[in-house]
Amino acid sequence: MEQENGHFDNRRRLIGAIVGPLCAIVLWHIHIEGLSAPAHHLLAIMALVAVWWITEPVPIAITSLLGSTLCVLFGVASMHDAFANYANPMIFLFMGGFLLVKAMMVNGLDRRIAYGIMSMRWVGDSPRRIFLAIGLACIICSGWVSNTATCAMMFPISLGLLETLREMMAQNGKIVDLKNYKFATGLMLMTAYACSIGGVMTPIGTTPNLMMMGFLDELAPQAPTISFFDWMIWGSVVMVLYFIVAYVVLIWMFPADVKHIQGAQTMIKQKIQELGKLTRGEKNTILAFSVAVLLWILPSILSVIYGAKSAQVQFFNDHCPEGLAAMVAALLLFFLPTDTKKGTMTLTLKDGIEGVDWSTLLLFGGGLSMGALIYTTGLSDWLGGGIKDMLGNTPSEWMFITCFCVITLLMSEITSHTAAINLMGSISISTAVSLGISPVPVAVAVALASSLGFMLPVSTPPNAIVYASGMVPITKMIKSGLIIDFIGVLGITVPVVLWLVKAVMGV
Repeated sequence: MEQENGHFDNRRRLIGAIVGPLCAIVLWHIHIEGLSAPAHHLLAIMALVAVWWITEPVPIAITSLLGSTLCVLFGVASMHDAFANYANPMIFLFMGGFLLVKAMMVNGLDRRIAYGIMSMRWVGDSPRRIFLAIGLACIICSGWVSNTATCAMMFPISLGLLETLREMMAQNGKIVDLKNYKFATGLMLMTAYACSIGGVMTPIGTTPNLMMMGFLDELAPQAPTISFFDWMIWGSVVMVLYFIVAYVVLIWMFPADVKHIQGAQTMIKQKIQELGKLTRGEKNTILAFSVAVLLWILPSILSVIYGAKSAQVQFFNDHCPEGLAAMVAALLLFFLPTDTKKGTMTLTLKDGIEGVDWSTLLLFGGGLSMGALIYTTGLSDWLGGGIKDMLGNTPSEWMFITCFCVITLLMSEITSHTAAINLMGSISISTAVSLGISPVPVAVAVALASSLGFMLPVSTPPNAIVYASGMVPITKMIKSGLIIDFIGVLGITVPVVLWLVKAVMGV
C-alpha cells in the first residue's frame, strides 16, 4: 500500500513539474481582455504556483517563496509588497501555537489527556463505547494539537485495543485477521477522521482556520474581526455535527461482532500507571496553555461586560492581540523551570526550534502575499466577473459559498488541505468582496470544508497513517469518505455556517 502511494506521488510530482511551467507560459502569452499587465502576469505566476501547490514537485513552502520571488522579478509588485506578509501578525499566532503544542507533546500532556478519556467509567469494554471514546479523544486533542500529531499519538492506542480484541477472540476459539476485520477498519478510520474533524473547533486546531482568518484580515479589512471565542462557538457546533455523522456512518458500515473487549480497560489503566503523577513540565504546560486561552477569550468577556466598542476592549485588542497572546504564553514555557537545580525549563531552545513548523509559516506567508496581490492588481475583479458569468449575474450567497466549498473539498482530496486553502482562500475572499458578498461566512465555510478530505490516503496525513496499517482497503476509505464528505458539505457546512456566522457576527 505504501508502495502504491509512492508511485502515485511520483507520477503526480512529475506531471506537475511539466504542466505548471507550461500553464504559466501559455497564460503569459495569451491576450486576455480586461486584465492589466500586472494582473495578467500574476495570473500566469499563480497558474504555476497553483499546479505546484497541488502536485508538489518541490515542497509547497518553496513554491510559496518562488511565487513571491517571481512577482518581484516580473514587476508585479515591489519586494516590500511581495514579502511583507511573511511577517504578518497571524504568523506569530501560528508560531505561539506551535510552541504550546510542542510543550504538550514533549511533556506528555497530550497522551495523558487521551488516556484519561479512554479510562472513563462509561467507556468500559463495550466496542461501540470504545469506538466513541477513541473518537472523542482524537477530536479533543486535535482541537489544540495538529491532526497529524494527534493521529500519530492515537494510532498505537487504537492498534493496542485491536490487538487486545484479537487476543480475546483467539482465547474464545475465533481466529481474527485484523486486516480483513470490519471493526478494525472502522476503528482505524474513526482515528483518522476524528483527528481531522477536531481541528475545526478552534482557530489553532488546523492550519486552514488560521490561514483564512489571516486572509480575511488582509483582503477584507472592512469585515468584522473574528475572535478566538467567535470561532469556537461555530467551530464547536460544526465539530459535534461532523463527528455525529462520522460516528453513525462508520458504526453502521463497520459494526463490531462482539459485545465486550475483555482486557481493554486493563491496558489503558496500565498506560496511565506508567505515566505516573503530573510532572512539573505538565503542570507548567497547563499553566502556559491556560494563560493563552484566557487571553484569547478575554476580549469576548470584556465585550459582554463593557460592550464590543468600549475603551476597555479596544485597549486590550491594541495591547494584546491574539498573535501576541500566543507568544506571551509560548515564551512562558522558556521561563517556567522543571528543575531549578539543573536549570532546565519546560521547553528548551532545541525543542522550540523543532516545534515550529517553519514550512507552514513560509507557506502561509506566501499565500497571504499572493492573496493581497490578487486584490491590489485587480485580478480579483476579473475572477469575480468570471464566477458571476458562471453562476449568473447575481449569484446568491448560498450558491457562491456552496460552489467554493465543493471546489475546496475536491482539491483537499487530491492534495493537502493546507495547499487547497492557500489557493482557494484568497480567491474566495477577494472574489466575494468584488461581488459585494460578505466575506466572513465565505471564509469560515471554505476553511471548514477543507477539513473534510476523507476519501483518499493522500488527502491528509491521518488518512495516510491509518492506511499504512493495512487494515483499511482503499475502496472502504473512498466509500465512507464520500458519504461523510457529501453530508458534511451540503448538510452541515453551508447551512449551519451561514446561520451561525450571521447570528454571531451579525453579517
